[in-house]
Amino acid sequence: MGTVSIDNRGDFGLWAIERAKAIISDEGSDLAIAARDGDENAIREAANSLGAAISAALLEVYDGLVPEE
Repeated sequence: MGTVSIDNRGDFGLWAIERAKAIISDEGSDLAIAARDGDENAIREAANSLGAAISAALLEVYDGLVPEE
């Protein structure tokens, strides 16, 4: 994703919605397919990827909150 300026709560809300949509579209569908197929290894890998994408998004926001020195 590109750089986004978040100046208020509304901007953050819009960013969060769009970021969540992208994560679910990319990672959530892999998890759903793995669950449908019943492949435990694929479920584990897809769930880990989903968790990693969520963590990356949260760190992305945090990094934007920390003042640059």
